[in-house]
Amino acid sequence: MRANLRQISEAAAHNPAKALRDAAGDLSEMDVFHNLVLAATYIAPAKEITRDDGSKVKLHLPDRSLQEDRFQGKAYLVLKVGPTAFKDAAGVTFGGVTVKEGDWIIARPSDGFELFKGDAGAKEGASVRLFEDVHIKGRVSDPTVVY
Repeated sequence: MRANLRQISEAAAHNPAKALRDAAGDLSEMDVFHNLVLAATYIAPAKEITRDDGSKVKLHLPDRSLQEDRFQGKAYLVLKVGPTAFKDAAGVTFGGVTVKEGDWIIARPSDGFELFKGDAGAKEGASVRLFEDVHIKGRVSDPTVVY
């Protein structure tokens, strides 16, 4: 299975969270254990540029840039949260901080375990990562504020 980054990017122009949820498919048959958080990698949409004459043009990102989002992206959409994620434990205190499905989080890509998630039998899906709760660095209101 592969991620259709171009399709996700085009859909992200309207609603990036919906684009990622749609690409990941049905999550009801997937359980996340322990202190893990399943999150979909944000893929940037085409950029809209306004010319001097006031007309607008879309600048589609090259495939290499979309791949860069997949491998080096810092923003993720939370899809599922494990039952002990963000619960205080021996040596780890979260101070009441938690995340929920639908939140945009920031994390270092190398701290997550990448896999692809799509509907059963699908040839394409979304790039998702499993992060331990302690590796999530923060929450943002919009994935475009970090890069």
